[in-house]
Amino acid sequence: MTAPAALIDAARSGDARAFEQLVAPYRGELQAHCYRMLGSLHDAEDAVQDSLVRAWRSVGRLDERGFVRAWLFKIATNRCLTAIEQRRRRELPAGVPPATPAAEISWLEPYPDVSPETHYLARETIELAFVAALQRAVLILRDVLGFSAAEVAEQLDTSTAAVNSALQRARQAIGSAAPTQQTVLHDLGDAAVNDIAARWADAWQAGDVNAIVAMLADDARYSMPPLPKWYHGKDEIRAFLLRDPLQTRWRFLPTRANGQIAFGTYLWHDDAGAYTPGGLDVLTLLDGHVAEIVAFLNADLTRFGLPARVGP
Repeated sequence: MTAPAALIDAARSGDARAFEQLVAPYRGELQAHCYRMLGSLHDAEDAVQDSLVRAWRSVGRLDERGFVRAWLFKIATNRCLTAIEQRRRRELPAGVPPATPAAEISWLEPYPDVSPETHYLARETIELAFVAALQRAVLILRDVLGFSAAEVAEQLDTSTAAVNSALQRARQAIGSAAPTQQTVLHDLGDAAVNDIAARWADAWQAGDVNAIVAMLADDARYSMPPLPKWYHGKDEIRAFLLRDPLQTRWRFLPTRANGQIAFGTYLWHDDAGAYTPGGLDVLTLLDGHVAEIVAFLNADLTRFGLPARVGP
């Protein structure tokens, strides 16, 4: 879709309102794209704002053809790739192979299913997974956003052959991964998924470590971004739960994040006389068991349609 010539001319001449009209239809899509690239909602928001500032400064270079979407995605994609390159070395999250380049690693942040940008996100592409940055960019631009190989090559300043090669490697990486949560949840059915969610919340709220551990897969993983620590297997997780989390009382409120089962977690504080946020737990299910818990300790629960605190 191309923009009207008069609108482009006005934006190129310095009309800020015309520029806003040009880019407004793509803001949500750009945020979803940057989230897919960076795995962080906050980083994605920053990348979109930075990309739009760069677009405004370079609007004079937008040609008369008016391909605004491709132009914005080129700016945003390259901004994300630069951000990935500049990231400091961080501890590897659970399940990421040690050989994965440090520049490709970040602690992921959850994406709220209640966000207005969610309809731009094919849920299979926002589950908690890792693909190398350039491969990720090519995969998203080609398979999710529908750009041609030639258009992607132009956006990434590379060759069509390089794009096709990166796409093949990315597809192989995705294809060799475990079943997506959308597939798992669909196969389980709503009744079974709701039952698992209810039993998980009840077990936590009752402080019943045996019930929690019984729901875990044998090789379950538990991580708590941004803390660089995780636990693997039922015994490690049991010991951790008894040593720390289950020393207090909890309330779990169900939500969705990244197309997965999630809970806003609230722990009791005597001083506040209420349950206050403890984080957002995102669950990965496999064969009817909880295979992974990622507890995002710094998540803003209000972005997931949840209250800032829960009464007694």
